[in-house]
Amino acid sequence: MTFSELLTKFLTFLSSEKNCSPNTISSYRRDLAQFDNFLKKTGKDIDKVSAKDIRRWLMSLNKKGLKRTTVARKLSAVRSFYKFCIRSGQVSFNPAEPVLFPLKSRPLPKSLTQREMETILDSQDGNDFLTARNKAIMELLYSTGIRVSELTGLDLDDIVLSPEMVKVRGKGRKERIVPFGQKAKEALLCYSRERGALLERLNKNNEKAFFLNNRGGRLSPRTVQRIISQSGWKLPLPGAVTPHMFRHSMATHLLEAGADLRSIQKLLGHASISTTQVYTNLDITRLKQIFGSCHPRAKKKS
Repeated sequence: MTFSELLTKFLTFLSSEKNCSPNTISSYRRDLAQFDNFLKKTGKDIDKVSAKDIRRWLMSLNKKGLKRTTVARKLSAVRSFYKFCIRSGQVSFNPAEPVLFPLKSRPLPKSLTQREMETILDSQDGNDFLTARNKAIMELLYSTGIRVSELTGLDLDDIVLSPEMVKVRGKGRKERIVPFGQKAKEALLCYSRERGALLERLNKNNEKAFFLNNRGGRLSPRTVQRIISQSGWKLPLPGAVTPHMFRHSMATHLLEAGADLRSIQKLLGHASISTTQVYTNLDITRLKQIFGSCHPRAKKKS
C-alpha cells in the first residue's frame, strides 16, 4: 500500500473512530505530507525508516526555523501514523517511538485580572441585538471557560437557564455539562429576547444555532475573536485580548479563590490533569509577588 493510500485511511480513522476535529485532521495531513516529501528525497519506503531517519527529518525542520512546539507536533503526527500502520499490519515497528524531542517549558497562559475582566464586561451597555449578543458571549466565556469553538457550536437546546447549565461539545466531540453564574444568566436572557426578535423579522424561527450574526446564521469563531479583541481596546494592555484569555482568566480566578484542580479540570474539559496544572504555576507566581512585596525579610534593602 502506498503512503498516500495509508495516509487517506489514517485520516479517515482519525475522523470516524478518534473523533478528531477538522483542524486536527488538517494539521496531521500537512505534517505527514511533509514527512512523505522527506521520504521521497531519501528514497526510503515507509517500512524501512529508522529512528535515525526521523531525527534527520526533525533536524531539517529545526534548521528551517520552525518553532520547537511545531516540530514536536510533527513528531507526534508521525508517531501516531506509525501506530496506525502497525495496527493495520503495514509495518512491524514504530521508528518514531524512541525519538525524543525535548521542549522548553510551556509558556504560562495569559490571563486578565479580575478588575480588567470587570472593565471589559461592564463596558457592554445596551439592549440592541449586537450589544446584547456580545455581552452574552463575554459573560458566558468568562463564566464557563469554554473554548470559542465550543461557544459557536452551541445550539438553542444546549442552554438551560434553570438550573443554569450549558451542554458543551469539546475536543473529540466529547460532551460535558458546565454551570454558569447569575450575571451570565441575565445576559443570556437579554440576548434570547433580541435573538427571537431578529429571527421573527427574518422569518427564520427554525434556526438551531444559539449565537447568531445579524443575518440569522451561526456565528463564526473568527467573528467572536474580533468581538473580544475590540472589547480590549479600553484596557492599557500590550497585546490583543483573545477569547482564550477569558478561559485562562476563569481558571486562574477560580484557583485563586480556592477551587481545587480536579474541579477546574472538569469545567475546562481537559483530558489530563497535567494540562490543568499549568494554572498552579500562575498561582505560585502570584504568591511569589505577594511574598516579595509583603514579607519583611523578603524586601531588598534600599
